[in-house]
Amino acid sequence: MTSTAVRDNDSTSGLGRPEAAQQAAQPTEQPGPRAPRLPVPRPRGPVSTALLAALTAGPPDGATPTRLEPVRAAVVDALAAGPDLLRDADLQLTLTVLYELHHRGIDGVDDAWEWEPDLLAVRRTLEGPFESAVRARAGQPVGTATDAAGVATELFALAAADGPPRLARHVAKRADATQVRELLVLKSLYQLKEADAHTWAVPRLGGAPKAALVEIQADEYGGGQDGRMHAQLFARTMRGAGLDDTYGRYVDAVPVAVLTALNTMSLLGLHRRLRGAIVGHLAAFEMTSSIPSRLYGDGFRRLGYDAATTEYFDEHVEADAVHEQIAGRDLAGRLVEQEPALRDDVLFGAAACLAIEGDVGAHALECWSRGESALVEPLDAAADRA
Repeated sequence: MTSTAVRDNDSTSGLGRPEAAQQAAQPTEQPGPRAPRLPVPRPRGPVSTALLAALTAGPPDGATPTRLEPVRAAVVDALAAGPDLLRDADLQLTLTVLYELHHRGIDGVDDAWEWEPDLLAVRRTLEGPFESAVRARAGQPVGTATDAAGVATELFALAAADGPPRLARHVAKRADATQVRELLVLKSLYQLKEADAHTWAVPRLGGAPKAALVEIQADEYGGGQDGRMHAQLFARTMRGAGLDDTYGRYVDAVPVAVLTALNTMSLLGLHRRLRGAIVGHLAAFEMTSSIPSRLYGDGFRRLGYDAATTEYFDEHVEADAVHEQIAGRDLAGRLVEQEPALRDDVLFGAAACLAIEGDVGAHALECWSRGESALVEPLDAAADRA
């Protein structure tokens, strides 16, 4: 789902100008992330500081419970303070790091940490309040449908009630070169591993819903062609805009809303009990992608970017117009027919997608309306730290 006035201060590099950015990036026919793991992020508070210190000190061993004690204590103290968990950058980064162990891993962190019981216990301490916060933010839509067509109708109604794609309209008509590059940075943490969290649902489904999910995900992964994977197409778009397409490169630059959206997908995808919610999340994602993608592509073309740079968005105009129908009826609808008790979870997942992803777009528009960067650090500062 992609529903989300500053001048470029980098006058010497010229990367704010589309033609200069494309020349500097020199896109090739080898798209895709250059690094398989997330770079060790910069801590955003005491909890993430303690966690990263423990993880980077070496693999788990007999002293692991002692090494994790500062992390446990920091989590307890943070939660006792009654934080706005969805907006707490320290706690959201902590969850991002913990979830990333189940994705591609983190530079310098041993893979044995992924299933370390004491670390999983720390994650669980955070996950309960996090899930409660997501549920409070999303609300629980009321549905009555019991057949596939009816479920699809209810999901499309939810998506329609979310309103027009304000961020995409801004990009199409008014965004400047700096803002569209910031947009790509905001999207990059997910888009460079696009579809992965939803794919966790595949072994948890059966029959028609499973077949429908595999059909959607096969397209996301390029139908078996590396260069056609949507994550690879997005990497090409980043290079065309003069950005670094390294996996996780901008983890220190994105605001907390991006981390919250990323963590919501991981939460729903990792837990079998939430399989209905991750299916609903994907359905809403697909239902709110085609029109915004067309608008994003129009905005990039307006600013002079070439076809290679806009291909990612152009691909999603057609693909997601098909995917939304499959996701609504054949995936979510058939799942509810199979397991009627999951209807509320499906609707909750859709509502969570719309609300949490919408927060990212609202953040960007609010910052840009004030003439500020939507990032924690502007792109010129991020480039200096590269």
